[in-house]
Amino acid sequence: MRIILATLWLLVPLGFAAYHYGPGQEQVKLDETEALLTEARSAVKEENWTSAIETYQKALAKLPKENKEVSMRIQLEIAKAKMQNSGLPEAREDLAELVSQLNDDTSISPGLKEEALSALANARYYMTYLMKLEGLPAEEWEPEIEAARQEYKLLAQTGSDQKKHLADLESAIRLARAEPTELYGLPIPSQ
Repeated sequence: MRIILATLWLLVPLGFAAYHYGPGQEQVKLDETEALLTEARSAVKEENWTSAIETYQKALAKLPKENKEVSMRIQLEIAKAKMQNSGLPEAREDLAELVSQLNDDTSISPGLKEEALSALANARYYMTYLMKLEGLPAEEWEPEIEAARQEYKLLAQTGSDQKKHLADLESAIRLARAEPTELYGLPIPSQ
């Protein structure tokens, strides 16, 4: 009886090792991802956008593939950081692709979809503002501001913060109607 108990007692560490090197590796990856996300969030608070982008990308690479919603949330945060880090055109393209993916996936939470659509509308708004400042013809910036206006309208109708989205919609309409000369000398709107 003692031999059986001693053998079982000695097999317990073997069971823990088997779990750690088997299914436990998934948890190790999640722990590493969470540590990187915490580091990225502190970089965002410090407004160190380059570091935030790099750390978010590392977290995305470590994240297991079956965590789609977390993956898309990280992609959204990367795009937001790119917008702050003078990467507006690239961030706008990333956001357009992300919103398309989110709309195709019914398992994603509506809150994430709303936040991504709002970020895309903001990116379109700022792109239009910059295009108008550069003096580009209306044929180039009108589709961008019209898309932003439609997205703000949709958010104002269905979003959780309708007051904010209505104010954004009004700003988009004012920007569409503004002459480029009216924008000269004004500070570029902040996000």
